[in-house]
Amino acid sequence: MSEKVEIIERKEIPHDKVMLFGFPDVGLVGVIAASHLISELNLTEVAYMNSRLLPPLIVLHEGLPHSPIRIFGNGSILLAVSETAISAETIYDIMHSLINWGRSKNVRMMISMSGIPVQDRQDIEKLKVFAAASNPEMLKAVQDKGVHVLKEGYMVGPQAIMMQHCANTGLPAVTLLAQCFFNYPDPEAAAALLKELTSITGTKVDVSKLLDKGEEIRLRARDVMRRTRQEMSKMNKTQEYDIPLYVS
Repeated sequence: MSEKVEIIERKEIPHDKVMLFGFPDVGLVGVIAASHLISELNLTEVAYMNSRLLPPLIVLHEGLPHSPIRIFGNGSILLAVSETAISAETIYDIMHSLINWGRSKNVRMMISMSGIPVQDRQDIEKLKVFAAASNPEMLKAVQDKGVHVLKEGYMVGPQAIMMQHCANTGLPAVTLLAQCFFNYPDPEAAAALLKELTSITGTKVDVSKLLDKGEEIRLRARDVMRRTRQEMSKMNKTQEYDIPLYVS
């Protein structure tokens, strides 16, 4: 864990769980999915991040202060979620610290929830969810579940750091990417992702409320999306539209 980052545990953390990540990114897919999981599964806060790398802010819920980056959990999963956009300058230290903390708890797998921007998103009725994995065994496992594999492309942002760090350290990891709008909150994409998450983890979650409250979620998430868009531009996030060139 980075000396610049402290993760303070509120409760004893059991080992051998799946650790999920929902961070601000394209379409806010991961954040919206994480918020729905917390609500539907009644997840409780088990740890939070304290660091000068974070912006000087607190998040108020029911009048009480909270860190913008918290970890929630239940008997089977841990969920790290950020309620503020993470700067390009600090994202490596923050993500590496969360991943290393998860390793210290012997999590058996990490899953990042995010989106993949697509042109003409408004014309797509049935959204696809793609997956990438940290090793061939994990890739085959998600393929066997019927999830589309992202065979070629770029990945930019928190999920890219998670995938690379987990691959380097031998920790099984998967990134789920739902087709989404680039800079517009997309609860429908979050719902599509959560359906595939169920097939991989066995954690069942009803997405009907998420779909019913789509417009309300879009309105509430506008400011977070605006700040996230600013940070995504610094990370060259639009490169995910590109097709990589391989030279043999």
